[in-house]
Amino acid sequence: MAANSFMVPLGSPAPDFDLTAIDGGSVSLADLKGSPATLVVFLSNHCPYVRHIEHGLGAMAADYGSRLSVVAICSNDSVNYPDDDATHLAEQAARAGFTFPYLLDETQETAKAYRAACTPDFFLYDGAFKLAYRGEFDGARPSNDVPVTGASLRAAIDALLAGDEVSRTQQPSIGCGIKWKPGNAPA
Repeated sequence: MAANSFMVPLGSPAPDFDLTAIDGGSVSLADLKGSPATLVVFLSNHCPYVRHIEHGLGAMAADYGSRLSVVAICSNDSVNYPDDDATHLAEQAARAGFTFPYLLDETQETAKAYRAACTPDFFLYDGAFKLAYRGEFDGARPSNDVPVTGASLRAAIDALLAGDEVSRTQQPSIGCGIKWKPGNAPA
């Protein structure tokens, strides 16, 4: 069932995290410090909404290079959704051309802290880790013929990198609801 992202208040600080990467090691929010823009995106492997845009996301991250720090987080219950375990996420990263860290939120506390609701769910922060954009990648959905361009997110990144104000008119992301572990769903 499709879910919309919560429209977290703009200007909110990025919640801290320190999570295990799918290829070992760990990545924390502090590791991303120094970038003029940071994108935290909640993804999964099994969701058709994510699969529809994953190549576009990989290409977009590559286009911005070092001007944009990107980190993906999978918070889904991988016991009940085994396509979202580390092995399958690594396959997804290779398939989609992800060159950014892909992290596991085993406790689902990071998803709760960010108020992530769906996959994909995008959170773009400025250099001070203040929320500048939360919303859709673009208007493409598995059920429509809109091309995958990342236009909505790219416009926000471009404005942020140019030192301009990011438009406050933002459309929520839509995707598969996060697969919460039993008893773990936010109230």
